[in-house]
Amino acid sequence: MDILALISRLIDYPETEATEELCAAKNEIEQLINNDELLCDDDKAGLISFIEGRTSMEILDWQSEYDALFERGRSLSLFLFEHLHGESRDRGQAMIDLIAEYKKAGLDIGIRELPDYIPLFLEFASTQGENNARGWLQDVSHILALLKVRLEQRECDYAILFSVLVRLAKTEINFDDIAVQVKGEKRDDTNAAIDKVWEEEMVKFGPDSSSDGCSDGTNKPSQSQRRDQNVPITMMNPKKVDNNLMNSVIEETLAKEKAQEALRTQSTAVGGN
Repeated sequence: MDILALISRLIDYPETEATEELCAAKNEIEQLINNDELLCDDDKAGLISFIEGRTSMEILDWQSEYDALFERGRSLSLFLFEHLHGESRDRGQAMIDLIAEYKKAGLDIGIRELPDYIPLFLEFASTQGENNARGWLQDVSHILALLKVRLEQRECDYAILFSVLVRLAKTEINFDDIAVQVKGEKRDDTNAAIDKVWEEEMVKFGPDSSSDGCSDGTNKPSQSQRRDQNVPITMMNPKKVDNNLMNSVIEETLAKEKAQEALRTQSTAVGGN
């Protein structure tokens, strides 16, 4: 699925050089979109509108808006397993398992690259053939759907990118139910919310600091990681999706995030007393 490589680029951070290349190749990219047989007309129009709007912006404005969206708070995190496991040990094991799947398909990622970074995940899936790529998308479609709804509630055009991904997965998801559940969520990107996180998550420096401290931010796929091949892959078993199971996964994901928020609020209240 070549379109996944394009969406990967559009979701990734708008680096200055890469953005200039995107602007220069805008006509060719739009032609690629129009010729893609996997996309419906609405998705084609949405992607082209996104590209037209973003490439007409000043790069610094685009970067600033991107940071405000994806770098503040966790609800719009671009790391898949953060939505499933938060900071639990399960997240670490899930990443180990995903790295193992990458290696089976011939992909080696850098030691400081997180395998669940969505642009990296999509870039990889784009090289795996249509059926395999769709299987990967189905595995994470509930997370993509949550991100789509949250972005729509903020009236953000990035929502179209995740909407296209869900449709490409060919997974039936009840977005109305998700919207109702997400509507009651508290924003975690406000200054007050971020201050709470800083108060609760102290960062240690020096020889006693844990390996979970500050990273160098190198989480994006390198050109050498692209390997065009069609290797059978499984992350959760790419079979026909059970809609009841999918809805239960969505509910469980939302419940986990709400529980984590409640614990953080309780911890702050206790600390204040």
